Amino acid sequence: MAKRKIVHIDEARCNGCGDCIPNCPEGALKVIDGKARLVNDVFCDGLGACLGHCPQGAISIEERDAAAFDEEKAAGHKNVGHLHGPSGCPGSRVIKIESGRSSSELRQWPIQIHLVPVQAPYLNNADILIAADCVPFAYPDFHRDLLRGKVLLVGCPKLDDVESYKEKIAQILKANTVKSITCAHMGVPCCFGLIGAIEDAIAASGKKVSFKDVTVSMQGELSQ
Repeated sequence: MAKRKIVHIDEARCNGCGDCIPNCPEGALKVIDGKARLVNDVFCDGLGACLGHCPQGAISIEERDAAAFDEEKAAGHKNVGHLHGPSGCPGSRVIKIESGRSSSELRQWPIQIHLVPVQAPYLNNADILIAADCVPFAYPDFHRDLLRGKVLLVGCPKLDDVESYKEKIAQILKANTVKSITCAHMGVPCCFGLIGAIEDAIAASGKKVSFKDVTVSMQGELSQ
């Protein structure tokens, strides 16, 4: 193993937005546990095509001991569907969904907080619904009563890093004009952490944003 140039990710700066992922031609990067990470040294050519696509400036090139870049292995890794080519991963591609015949009120993709780009076009002038990921399962009229007319962001305040949610939501608010935020959460103690994260994010953004929260019980009842 010899020293060579290779990508370095500053985890303190990275907010897991995923903007770098589709801009790595070799597919060497992946968002894991809310942070962009180098999947394997052999997949990174060290040329830094991803550098200009990180809004946080978290990516740089360093020189360290690393396995040599293996173009054949990188190509094979991409071809089995684990990595992202120039067009990006379909699961995280920004999409505006037109209304159709179904009863779904979902109008954009992606919806997971970590995957939504800070400057996604659907965020500007939006009413945002930030929902704990159990809510749509517990509340049967989620689409009709809560989601209609709103942009959806989804997360789990128990299993995910709430601090990273706070930072990501604050960045979204700073970069866009958001009309309102509604927080829909379950009526269990661990879920109330989502409220505090959103309130802190609004305060950190310096923006005045209308905010309300709604609670869904495990019996599927809604209270505001």
